[in-house]
Amino acid sequence: MNYVNTLNKDIGTPLLFSYRRCPYAMRARMAMIDSGIDFNVYEVSLKNKPHEMIAISPKGTVPVLRLDNQVIDESIDIMMWAYSNGDSLQHLNSNKYLIRTGMDLIYRNDNEFKLYLDQYKYFTNYPLKTKNELGNACLFFIKILEDMLSLNQYLLSGRVSFADIAIFPFIRQFANVDMNFFSNLKFSRIQEWLLDLTGSELFINAMIKPR
Repeated sequence: MNYVNTLNKDIGTPLLFSYRRCPYAMRARMAMIDSGIDFNVYEVSLKNKPHEMIAISPKGTVPVLRLDNQVIDESIDIMMWAYSNGDSLQHLNSNKYLIRTGMDLIYRNDNEFKLYLDQYKYFTNYPLKTKNELGNACLFFIKILEDMLSLNQYLLSGRVSFADIAIFPFIRQFANVDMNFFSNLKFSRIQEWLLDLTGSELFINAMIKPR
């Protein structure tokens, strides 16, 4: 992963438009690194998005992956592209049931959990409910993950999978809203899982700051 500071014609591909703290961009960077693909990263200012990115992806959200003849602007699609081009760890060539289970988990994360997470993160915008009530509304998904982690060290098996990488940044975001609240939950496995992935070389490398 190589940060570039300017966008010019000499920048090669793959080029990932990213924002370091965005969970969608985090999982895209992690998958790209995990796949062993060499790629460039341009850190986007959300207040001043580069026209080069808007020109190829008008929706204006990160991550966006620019390839020679293709643009991919959904984080899961970027992950799948990365693993289809460099999958020495066999993320997508394992048991089909596990792959389907992982994709179902990601769907629930992105389409159900994320809605409650946003309310909890921006709890001041929801004065009719307390912060803890909004946090408790997220626990349905935490319980699902806790139950899965009671069977294996990671969500699908004994090793990190594409599902762990896709979901981890959002659980990290949930925990960081109120670490005391998270630490006092009776979900020890998810807490250990989060600590393990936060300290992993993969995540540390994905979170290197641009110079």
